[in-house]
Amino acid sequence: MVRSLPPLTALRAFEAAARHLSFTRAADELGMTQAAVSYQIKVLEERVGAALFVRTGRQVVLTAAAHTLVGETTLAFDRIAAAYGEARGATASVLSINSIPTFASLWLARHLGEFQVAHPSVAVQLACSRDLVDFAREPVDAVLRAGDGNWPGLCTHMLVRGDFSPMLSPALLERIGHPLREPADLLRYPLVDPGYPWWDLWFESVGVRRDNAGDPDRSKLSSQDLEAIAAVAGHGVAMLTPFFYRDQVASGALIQPFAHLYPINRAYYLVYPESRCNVPKIRLFRDWIISHFPETACSNERRVRTNEAAFRPEGLGHA
Repeated sequence: MVRSLPPLTALRAFEAAARHLSFTRAADELGMTQAAVSYQIKVLEERVGAALFVRTGRQVVLTAAAHTLVGETTLAFDRIAAAYGEARGATASVLSINSIPTFASLWLARHLGEFQVAHPSVAVQLACSRDLVDFAREPVDAVLRAGDGNWPGLCTHMLVRGDFSPMLSPALLERIGHPLREPADLLRYPLVDPGYPWWDLWFESVGVRRDNAGDPDRSKLSSQDLEAIAAVAGHGVAMLTPFFYRDQVASGALIQPFAHLYPINRAYYLVYPESRCNVPKIRLFRDWIISHFPETACSNERRVRTNEAAFRPEGLGHA
C-alpha cells in the first residue's frame, strides 16, 4: 500500500502552529525561524488546496480545513512520540554483550550477577560466538574477543593476557605415575589436542623438542573451555591460560606443574565502537569489568579513529 502523505516537515510545522495558535511559538518549539514555519505551512496549504490559517492582527485562527487535519495529526505525532520513547527506553536499558565461549563460561558468567546487582536498571543479554561482528548492522553493544587488539575504528581494553602453560589433573598424574620434574617429562603423558601449534611453541620455549607432534588431522576440541573439561576428567594434559583456572587449581582439580607461561601476543579484550564510548550502559559495563582487571585494562586502551565498523578477531586458536 502506497500512503499519500504530505511533507512531514510541513505537517510538523502546521501541527505546532495549530497547537500554539502562534507561528512564533511554533518556531521556538521546533528550533526554526518564524519565516521557515510560514514557508512550511504554505507548502502544506498548496498540497491541501486550501488555507489553513486566517491571520487576525497578531493572532491566527484555524480554518475549517485545519480543524479537519489538526486533531488526527496531533494524535499521530503523540503516538509516534510514545512509540519512539518506548523503543529508546528499551534500547537504553538492555545491554547486548557477545562473548567468545571461553571468557563467557570461565569468567563472565560467574561475575555478571555482580553487575546486575550494582545496576538493576540495565538488563544484560549475553550471547556466545566467535563470528565476525558488524556493529553497524547487528544489535550488539560490546563484545569480548581474543586477539592482538589492533582493530581499527574500535575501542579496545585488554583484560587478560592469553599466555598459556600445560595443566593436568592429579588423577592423571597418579595414573601415569611418572613425576613431572622438568618439562621434558610431559612427553610421557597424553596431551589434549597434541597437534595444535601452541604445544610446539611452549616446548620450544623451554628447550624441549618433540619428535612426534601428533596428527594435525586428528579430532580436536577446538575450545579452551572444552580442553579444560577433558583435562579435569583426566584424559590428558591441556594447554590452558592459568588465569581462568585459578579456582580449579585452588580446589585441587587441576595442577600447573611448571610456572613457565608462553608469552603469546594475544589477549582477551572488551571491544566496542569508539562512537559509543559515552553511551551510559556501555560506560557502566566498561567501568565495572575494568575494575576487575586494573593492571591491564586501563593502561592498554587503544582508540583508532576510522570509519570501519566491523572487525574480524584474530583468535587465540583455542580461545
